Amino acid sequence: MENALSKQISLVERSIAQLDNWITQNGWAGYDPYDFKQHPLFTTSKSTFTKKTLGRAILLTESFFPMLTRRVLHIPREVNAKAMGLFTAAYQILYKITNKDNYLYKSQETLKWLEENPSRGYMGLCWGHPFGWQSRIFIPRDTPSSVITAIVGDALWRFYRMTGQSIYLSYCQSICEFFLNNLNIDSLGEDKICFSKTPLDNFHIHNSNLFVADFLIKIGNQLQKKSYIETAYKAITYTLSEQNENGSFCYWGRDQGGKCLIDHYHSGFAIRCLYSIWKSTNDKKVYNSLKRYYKFYCGRMFTNEGIPKMTPKALFPINIHSCAEAILCHST
Repeated sequence: MENALSKQISLVERSIAQLDNWITQNGWAGYDPYDFKQHPLFTTSKSTFTKKTLGRAILLTESFFPMLTRRVLHIPREVNAKAMGLFTAAYQILYKITNKDNYLYKSQETLKWLEENPSRGYMGLCWGHPFGWQSRIFIPRDTPSSVITAIVGDALWRFYRMTGQSIYLSYCQSICEFFLNNLNIDSLGEDKICFSKTPLDNFHIHNSNLFVADFLIKIGNQLQKKSYIETAYKAITYTLSEQNENGSFCYWGRDQGGKCLIDHYHSGFAIRCLYSIWKSTNDKKVYNSLKRYYKFYCGRMFTNEGIPKMTPKALFPINIHSCAEAILCHST
């Protein structure tokens, strides 16, 4: 048993070292699954039919020939703030586990990039994608995203807790001010609100709503900011009210119409946010919701062999984001 565990640990260590070496050799810039959606084929056509037809054709081609698609469409590699936030947190965790200074140095390097490259023109610190992307509306490049900003905020929060340097707590407070002052906040009934995904939309998306609420509670507790916590609870109340009978949550709020979309990694996002909120608040309602959602996730989002499924009904496409989220969600 000990020998098998030792082999598994060695495999993980080799994999981390290989990935780190690859990043060192190739740099921070890379592609994103949605970066090709900034192409004029998606953004300039006035015909909805043309957009959908071209979009489906390109999506199909991209699934089988991702590099070729980007070369043909002249999509450049970019440094993505979301990736840099995840790198920062990952290197902090590796430094904490190994006490190797190179991991601390790389965490500081990625953190410096984030400090120097926020989205400009908003009331607090925030970050977005380095490309435009088409959702129900078109979101231009560098438009700050609540999800990306919360992920970067988590890295800043971790660094503050690791070092005690107050500048990083001030950055976290600045992020909270962005959430409260630049996102659209819709009232959805008594003591229920939903934060938009970006300053440009009025989307009601449960995982992004929980990302904001979780961050407001963590920083609100640290700063003893009652207003942060009270606002966060209204967002939590809205999302909890929309939990499905089987324990899941749809991607979109019910009032926004369409099918109930459920995928692996957005489910994992929401579960980890609920877990973090519960740890911060010890709220029984949050715990009960989390327990039901996690039961659904374990029972419906994996094959019998433990392979992460894309949706409750579909295994494919097998997605690295889903695989990574499965590890994070189970190890949180």
